Amino acid sequence: MRANGRPLNTTSLTLTAVRNLGILAHVDAGKTTVTERILFATGAIHKRGEVHHGTTVTDHDPQERDRGITIFAAAVSCTWSGHHLNLIDTPGHVDFSDEVERSLRVLDGAVAVFDAVAGVEPQSETVWRQADRHGVPRIAFVNKLDRPGADLDTAVASIRRRLGVVPLVVQLPIGREDDFTGVVDLVTMRALHWRAGSADFASGPVPEDLREEAGRRRRLLEETVAELHAEALEEFCADAALGDGTLARALRELTLRGDGVVVLCGSAYRNRGIEPLLDAVVAYLPAPADMPPVRGTADGAEQERAPDPAEPFAALAFKVTVTTTGRLTYLRVYAGTLRKGATVLDAATGRTERVGRILRVQADRHEDREEAVAGDIVAVIGLKSARAGTTLCAPGAPLVLEPPTVAEPVVSVAVEARHNADTGRLASALARLAEEDPSLVVRSDPETGQTVLSGLGELHLEVAAEKIRRGHGVEVVVGRPQVSYRETVVHGVTGLVHRHVKQDGGAGQFAHIVLDVAPLDEPVFEFRSTVVGGRVPQEYARAVEAGCRDALAEGPLGGHPVTGLRVTLTDGATHSKDSSEMAFRAAGRFGLREALRRSTVELLEPVVEVTVSVPEDGVGGVLGDLAARRGRVSGQTAEAGTAVVTATVPLAELFGYASRLRGRTQGRGVFTTRPAGLAPAPASVTAAVTGSVTDGLPAR
Repeated sequence: MRANGRPLNTTSLTLTAVRNLGILAHVDAGKTTVTERILFATGAIHKRGEVHHGTTVTDHDPQERDRGITIFAAAVSCTWSGHHLNLIDTPGHVDFSDEVERSLRVLDGAVAVFDAVAGVEPQSETVWRQADRHGVPRIAFVNKLDRPGADLDTAVASIRRRLGVVPLVVQLPIGREDDFTGVVDLVTMRALHWRAGSADFASGPVPEDLREEAGRRRRLLEETVAELHAEALEEFCADAALGDGTLARALRELTLRGDGVVVLCGSAYRNRGIEPLLDAVVAYLPAPADMPPVRGTADGAEQERAPDPAEPFAALAFKVTVTTTGRLTYLRVYAGTLRKGATVLDAATGRTERVGRILRVQADRHEDREEAVAGDIVAVIGLKSARAGTTLCAPGAPLVLEPPTVAEPVVSVAVEARHNADTGRLASALARLAEEDPSLVVRSDPETGQTVLSGLGELHLEVAAEKIRRGHGVEVVVGRPQVSYRETVVHGVTGLVHRHVKQDGGAGQFAHIVLDVAPLDEPVFEFRSTVVGGRVPQEYARAVEAGCRDALAEGPLGGHPVTGLRVTLTDGATHSKDSSEMAFRAAGRFGLREALRRSTVELLEPVVEVTVSVPEDGVGGVLGDLAARRGRVSGQTAEAGTAVVTATVPLAELFGYASRLRGRTQGRGVFTTRPAGLAPAPASVTAAVTGSVTDGLPAR
């Protein structure tokens, strides 16, 4: 059976017939293949693409096809069972987690894809926690059940153990590994079989040899649901079983509340399990109508706006793509209706812009639309200044929505044009990159005059440099990657007195402050005032805090940003004529700089958790290499001839590790990383980096 792929008139759909979902997973778990098979099963495409052939719809960028990984979040849409699905295929590599963050900010639900052999992998856990922060309901799809060593129960156990959730397994595989041919739906107690080499499937009774096991698993599912759901518990106590309707309703409600995660299984590459997954998306994941009203601020007061086409328009821009033909701004419409040619307000800046075109996006292909309504995800052309995180709303009803958070860069490289004549084009290309990807930061080093590009990882910067070469035709020279160090207070000072007095004729400047500086365990900055008796008015205390934040930009060791400290304003004095907010801000800035020079300060370096998978005969070499990179091994397991080593390693020591690992393991070793925070740097590293913020290319 195949779905009818005829497009729906989405403007006439109710909000209950729309699903906005993301596909989340660790790199190489099969996200893009799942997305491709969904498009094929729904009739949105008529030929299946393959990641290894570079022919998938969502991996349309040349670098994605060359590298065989998803780099940029891609939006596609399709229809299934009278429902319109907006899907975003997100990257699985840690260096592109900011793309995942911005996507999750605007999604209502998600499908988390897990490898049936590996279970929960490091980046799987990372994106799961990101979804937790946004409160996005999820269902799980255990993929690659046709692989040697695949086991649904083992994968489910890792989901329960590593993610701390209650898995609600609604399917039983038919066959193992190469013999995997279908699933038993434990909700309807029907068997689904896929024919070899075909995407078509047939539904029938549960095979005789699986009836006992299917019955046992159905009973376990009912018991688990009854423990979590009050209505299901009543029926289970009364009838000693749950009806199919009650079970389905309870699964949906548990999913929406986040009290359980529905788990399905299949093999996307072999087209097995996609149709039940689509049914589960429709049945269990929320529609825009199920979501609470969006909350924002207007004139300093919090307001709500319901997901209703009749409400005043409000949308959040979450992605910007700049092409040679113009800017595409991707929007999630939360309320109201947007029509082609309409004027919208940038709520943060107060500027108005005109929407030239509204597009339904299918990765790199677009379809014009006359309007977009609440619940839609679309792209628009015509906006000149909107960025990711910009709120667009009706001019007469301003509302500022919370923007997605932007990850802080941890790796930097110096870049310059190979040919002097291309310097201007390079500056334009870098500005466009930063506009498209807020996690890329471009700055000029004041000491060396170099242009420094900062990002989330070595691969992130490699992709950016290659995009400059391919997309803008500029040959660039890239310096050695540099990590973003921080400085922190180990032992602070108390009672530091600073007086800021300046008299150049006319009104002068006077500020007298007393500061205590103390370390914090967390890499944050805290400021508080304990001044009593009005000796320092509140507005001046806020100015002192602003000055202290100014001083955090450069620490005393080597000019690195300072974090992990608390500053307390304990006393002060004012002058009736010469005191001002400017004077107290200057006092805060210079006072904290003096306090930091008197404190004991140490250097912090970013560290990452590295998970290395190698053949067992290569473990010794890998452990020795990690030790040489100042790595601390935290775990080691072995299974089916493969060893998995987990270690915490300074980020600066991992540059070039991919090539080194391939060489040590004859190309059989792979590794993944995820940020693990900051750690004190040893004296040798402190001595090497102190006073040198950026190396790389020679200064001009």
